[in-house]
Amino acid sequence: MIYDIADPKRLNRVAKILENYGQRAQKSKFELSLSTAELKALQREIGLVIHPEEDGVKYFPLCEKCFGKTEIFGTGHGKEHDPAFEIF
Repeated sequence: MIYDIADPKRLNRVAKILENYGQRAQKSKFELSLSTAELKALQREIGLVIHPEEDGVKYFPLCEKCFGKTEIFGTGHGKEHDPAFEIF
């Protein structure tokens, strides 16, 4: 999941929400392993914070087959695979 939030206060609120669901991979990128229910809850929480006309949030679902093809070069690392629901 990646995001671009225009206002610093909203940016911090979104980051704090995401810290409850997964791990930060970069400044505005989180790696999350969520059930469908958890994803919906996360989307609701973030939807209450952002201003869609100014902010952007992108969720990238990654199927189990695609997750298995993930390649990491260098010092990057990811979470262990959880077949529930992957979002990067």
